[in-house]
Amino acid sequence: MSTAIITNLEKLLGGPRDGALLRYSLGNEHLKAGDFQQAAGRLREAVELDATYSAAWKLLGKALSEDAHPQEALAAYEQGIVVAEGKGDVQAAREMRVFARRLQQQLRATGA
Repeated sequence: MSTAIITNLEKLLGGPRDGALLRYSLGNEHLKAGDFQQAAGRLREAVELDATYSAAWKLLGKALSEDAHPQEALAAYEQGIVVAEGKGDVQAAREMRVFARRLQQQLRATGA
């Protein structure tokens, strides 16, 4: 199911509907499909197109974390928190703070 959605979304790349939301949607579908590297790539594109897209920052952090890049995930969450707070998106900031704290604990435990 997810593969068909990804294929359909990819057909929109470079067209009039291309933008941060499309890249976010593609990243989300890749994440669901377990392709964390591809998800992170699309989500990076989303935040490059719209640096104030707090949901994309949150999902980017998740994709990087799932792809075993905890330091990069932590950086994405930290940037996402700044963005979310700047927009007044309290819930997103709160959620990313929780994820960031878990990653910090994990990094301390592994000595990374």
